[in-house]
Amino acid sequence: MTFDTRVDATGKRVLTFDCYGTLIDWETGILDLVRPWLAAAGRSDIPEDLVLTAFALHQARHQQTRPALLYPEVLSRTWGDVQATFGLPDDPAQRAAFAASVGDWPPFPDTVAALRRLAGHFALAILSNVDEASLARSLRLLEVPFILTVTAERVGSYKPGARHFETAINDLAAQGYAKESILHVAQSRHHDVDPASRFGIPTVWVDRRHGKRGTGATIANTAVPLARVPSMRAFADAVCV
Repeated sequence: MTFDTRVDATGKRVLTFDCYGTLIDWETGILDLVRPWLAAAGRSDIPEDLVLTAFALHQARHQQTRPALLYPEVLSRTWGDVQATFGLPDDPAQRAAFAASVGDWPPFPDTVAALRRLAGHFALAILSNVDEASLARSLRLLEVPFILTVTAERVGSYKPGARHFETAINDLAAQGYAKESILHVAQSRHHDVDPASRFGIPTVWVDRRHGKRGTGATIANTAVPLARVPSMRAFADAVCV
């Protein structure tokens, strides 16, 4: 699949975004946190991509079996499972730090500038698999206003479940934005491109992991987006014309 230098945003008035992996660099945030823990345990030999893969699989299991579980508890249980996967000692302090780390994960270097450009052309919204408090911390880093945020805490479900998209469609309609005016922008084909397509919402895949092996902190999926871009900067270049 090639990158698209032009994206057909005709008739689109609102952009809905996944946050973590798309706007926020959660893989860097996660690895920067756990790298010293692995070193202290004498396990710097564990490949970082394998840590991210284990994270993705264990997180998905907790999210889908306990959809009402708040995201910090998902993270705590997920890191406990990663510890067990690699034979690391159970460390409650690490699990607590991992659970509280979301607001410290950094935006991608191009995110804020791209959002500022996009805000001059579209209304912006976020559909995220986290809790309200964690997202609030990240929103301060993004620096632009969003007309709507839909969290897993609010809907009692995690993407790729349908409730994020059902809620966004209804709430945006109440603000005067028809479903046909929505373009969804996300990094994860599993969490976002696939379910959005089931609602007839076109998606732009921000392929943040292009050139890297595997799917990192997300689950593999072959859903086909409307367009594929390598970054938020490239997306802004494609639609801010």
